[in-house]
Amino acid sequence: MSDTPILIWGAGAIGGILGAYFARAGHAVHMVDVVEEHVEAMRTTGLRIEGPVEEFTQVLPASTPGELTGQYERIYLCVKAHHTAAALEMLVPHLAPGGYVVSAQNGLNEKVIAARIGAENTVGCFVNYGADWLEAGRILFGNRAAVAVGELDGSMSDRVAEVHALLKLVEPDAVATDNIWGYLWGKMGYGSLLFCTALTPDSMSDAMARPEHRAAYRALGHEVMTLAAHEGVTPLGFNGFDPAAFLANDTAAIDVAMDKMVAHNRETAKTHSGIWRDLAVRKRKTEVDAQIGVMVDLGRAAGIPVPTLARMVDLIHDIEDGKREQSADLVNLLLPA
Repeated sequence: MSDTPILIWGAGAIGGILGAYFARAGHAVHMVDVVEEHVEAMRTTGLRIEGPVEEFTQVLPASTPGELTGQYERIYLCVKAHHTAAALEMLVPHLAPGGYVVSAQNGLNEKVIAARIGAENTVGCFVNYGADWLEAGRILFGNRAAVAVGELDGSMSDRVAEVHALLKLVEPDAVATDNIWGYLWGKMGYGSLLFCTALTPDSMSDAMARPEHRAAYRALGHEVMTLAAHEGVTPLGFNGFDPAAFLANDTAAIDVAMDKMVAHNRETAKTHSGIWRDLAVRKRKTEVDAQIGVMVDLGRAAGIPVPTLARMVDLIHDIEDGKREQSADLVNLLLPA
């Protein structure tokens, strides 16, 4: 094990679990978070990981961004997608020459990171395990799910092997891949469905199980997979999501995939998406612009119509702005005319 500390920037649902597991296994870890109470809890009483996967408490060295000093060769960026650019500006002075940043986030943030620090200093990462930041010092680990890491150019490097070994501490079935963009675009498709569930008060599984709304989910997945094809990416399936079915707009195959996703999400203690939690519990802006909005922009630039995605962005904004309340009826507004 390297004595060089691993810097976890963003100690929420994803980063908190990574840091706690890495540290418990004996790796030197330093956590950074903007929530002062969370930082104080981690370095005093410890970070409590709870839920059905495993329960333990890990005391962790931690700082706010303003307190952090020094440089680090290995940095895991684990902030919400819409905070990526701002976090990078604070992070870059702490990146050692020749070091790298792992994007353990949701979205296509690797593009943003690579544009700022270079693709040669950026490692792609895909995580789908269920987790929630509950309060300062407490994170729910709701279920195990797919995890992958890979170089942006598809090469199989020593650093990918190093990151893969660390990720296996959290998810034993984590994979090192030569198609990280396939995983990331697969998650974009799956993620579009989760944004749709967040329009409602329902759990992820209950929302996706509604037969009267299947056409909306089909349209969302099809639009994302069409964009992926235009980008020259072959998306990969995971935890029930079937990219080929959505690309082909195959109703029967999509129903099979949706049923599998419903079953997967019925087995987690994390019943609602992080998007739902941002809207219903934390009353804050979601990642909709940094994830779904990015795809609307891609569609516009490519001349590919994505009306369902665009309408969903507007509906999420309306909920954020207090103009609408979460309701299953909102999904009706996404149904094809």
